[in-house]
Amino acid sequence: MDRIIAEYLLETPASPEDVAAMMAGEQSSGTFIRVAGETDELRARSAAEVLSVEELETLPQPSLHSAYLDRKKIGGPYRRARVRIAFPPGNIGKNLPTLAATVSGNLYDIGEITGLKLEGLAIPADYRSRYHLPVLGVSGTRTATGVQGRPIFGTIIKPNVGMRSDDIATLVDRLCAAGVDFIKDDEVCANPDIAPIAERVPAVMAVIRKWQDRRGRQVMMAFNITDETDAMRRHADLVAAEGGSCVMASLNWCGLSGMESLRAHTSLAIHAHRNGFGAVSRHPSLGMSFQPYHALYRLAGIDHMHVHGIGGKFVDTAQEVTAAARACLARLSENGPEDQVMPAFSSGQWAGTLPATLEAAKGPDLMFMCGGGILAHPEGPEAGIASLREAYDVLQSGLSLEQGAQTHPNLAAALAFFGSR
Repeated sequence: MDRIIAEYLLETPASPEDVAAMMAGEQSSGTFIRVAGETDELRARSAAEVLSVEELETLPQPSLHSAYLDRKKIGGPYRRARVRIAFPPGNIGKNLPTLAATVSGNLYDIGEITGLKLEGLAIPADYRSRYHLPVLGVSGTRTATGVQGRPIFGTIIKPNVGMRSDDIATLVDRLCAAGVDFIKDDEVCANPDIAPIAERVPAVMAVIRKWQDRRGRQVMMAFNITDETDAMRRHADLVAAEGGSCVMASLNWCGLSGMESLRAHTSLAIHAHRNGFGAVSRHPSLGMSFQPYHALYRLAGIDHMHVHGIGGKFVDTAQEVTAAARACLARLSENGPEDQVMPAFSSGQWAGTLPATLEAAKGPDLMFMCGGGILAHPEGPEAGIASLREAYDVLQSGLSLEQGAQTHPNLAAALAFFGSR
């Protein structure tokens, strides 16, 4: 329980037990051959340990090519196994990039391996305590937005990019008037020439403050501050100075160090966007699954995490989205601190996908973000937001959406328009 445990799906033409031992040595105290200074005492203190090797099916062809195996003239069959390896935290210290390099580094390049995917990462509570916790997380985000007992209904600024700052402020004004809870920039709109952050943030926050004065609660706006680290700090300071509560960053392009530095600098909520995650997750025999990926970024102190959406426009299965949401809503470490983060559902979401989403999250602790589902509603954004609230109320009353649509016109219009597409 005091070690970091990584679980892998391994494919190799060699003995899975031998390759697992090689993996443990490569990523801790060893290399391909015993070296001077590699004493038994050192190994006992710092060597990773193979906990289990569960052999699975064999394949006639390799998932990935290996020039090493070509040189050695080694062919199939290719044996698959589930491997669990324990790593001593003392090898790593408090060092998030090195943690990632340990559990997900040169392993992918070992010559005997024709497939490797990191599928699980268990962090002991003592080691988790070295890292940042979310500033707001689930309960704090609810408090900041004034939303209790139902999903946080949000949207994304559309068009994705191209609007000027005053156009964006006008759209935000309309969305605030309609009663939206949360708005975010698109991931490709960070600091464009046509709507630079220095101009866009004050323009939008003036609108949000106006509606806060009128209604007594602040719409949470996640400004995309993705940039190099010093610039992100400056952008976060601007958002804070204007009275904002949230910033957004693209995890894969800012990196673990950038996100950790941002968290250390600001008390704003961090809305974590995972764009690009498919590049490391979609191949079934390469990369990493959502659970270890999100675990690393949770150690950086994020507050919200994108999980994509059920029935949306992306490749994820409903099971994958469900597992991602439930991972966010669980403690990162067994017996660890309350550090749950808010799952953010997006990608082709609208009132009709809300029932499956609530089931996936086992309740309303979620952000339900609809771009087109609000902004493309045939009766306008106001009706789009109303359709979401109507959908939730109908479901809470025990009716189906189709039954509720008989007495809820905004929901009925959404079902007729989006349901036929």
